[in-house]
Amino acid sequence: MTTRDIVLVALFAAIIVVLGLLPPITLGFIPVPITAQSLGVMLAGCILGARRGAAAVLLVLLLVAIGLPVLSGGRGGLAVFAGPGAGYLIGFVPGAFVCGLIAERFVREEQGELTQFLAFLAAAVAGGIAVVYLFGVPWLAYMSGKAFFETTLAALVFLPGDLIKAFVAMLAGRAVLAGYPLLPQRA
Repeated sequence: MTTRDIVLVALFAAIIVVLGLLPPITLGFIPVPITAQSLGVMLAGCILGARRGAAAVLLVLLLVAIGLPVLSGGRGGLAVFAGPGAGYLIGFVPGAFVCGLIAERFVREEQGELTQFLAFLAAAVAGGIAVVYLFGVPWLAYMSGKAFFETTLAALVFLPGDLIKAFVAMLAGRAVLAGYPLLPQRA
């Protein structure tokens, strides 16, 4: 990793932490809050690429593990990784990786804007939503003791907000590509 890579990883880890300053929205029927930090995961993947995006998320999870209150609501410490939202947190790493991998493979500077927008949106939805849910929902079902189908239905409450976050990540990814093209330099 170059110095530039380290700086970008630290910058996006800081962005994820700052998004944690927004207060979580707790719901009575599901023990996992709605937070803005998943937007940071999508942004890291779309803008930094697979390896650097996943490294930024790993850095945030390391800060959580050592006890810093960097998660939404001021949460931190190892106990967070034993809670009902731990699957989502662990899913952030492969989510950012997949998001970045799709962006690296399918977004090119020579493409039309619409194609770039759609590729960034697909990356954010596949990595930032599908992969994160793939880790989060089964763990949440296990921890809550509810049926997987019931937990999946309850987790759908996150989907509208996550789609908005994916749209924001799409816009940011395209803006960075147009203004400061990091994408070709990611691999």
